[in-house]
Amino acid sequence: MRLQSLRTLALLFLISGLATNVAAQEAREYINARSASDATVPPFSGAVLAGNTLYLSGTIGLEANQQVPSTAEAEARLVLDNVRNTLAAADMTMDDLVSVQIFCSDVAHYDAFNAVYRTYFEGDFPARAFIGAGTLLFDARFEVQGIAVRR
Repeated sequence: MRLQSLRTLALLFLISGLATNVAAQEAREYINARSASDATVPPFSGAVLAGNTLYLSGTIGLEANQQVPSTAEAEARLVLDNVRNTLAAADMTMDDLVSVQIFCSDVAHYDAFNAVYRTYFEGDFPARAFIGAGTLLFDARFEVQGIAVRR
């Protein structure tokens, strides 16, 4: 009898876990979504919200003419504006970020990026990596990727 009770309990946990997994998959929301059927757009969405967690794709900061700004500070503002806009589309703010990765073509831009980065937060800073990455798309200086959790 005890073995059967354990099996029943294990089965209930398994079913509960599957139901939770299915619910999590149903709860996905794509921000700036791009479809695999559209070959004219890059093959990624801007972000994916799964439950309360938003996974932001890497983004760069280009001017309206698709050119890299002349200064590192101007580019940092554009890339961080992109991050902020993506978060806003999910009803989140920069202070909801829990992890950020900055890929940088030349780590000599570290101080310039940080001077701008500091102005985008009101609370504690998220965990972060600043990674020397070599050449980035469009010869950008910065690409930013992050994870945010809704409070």
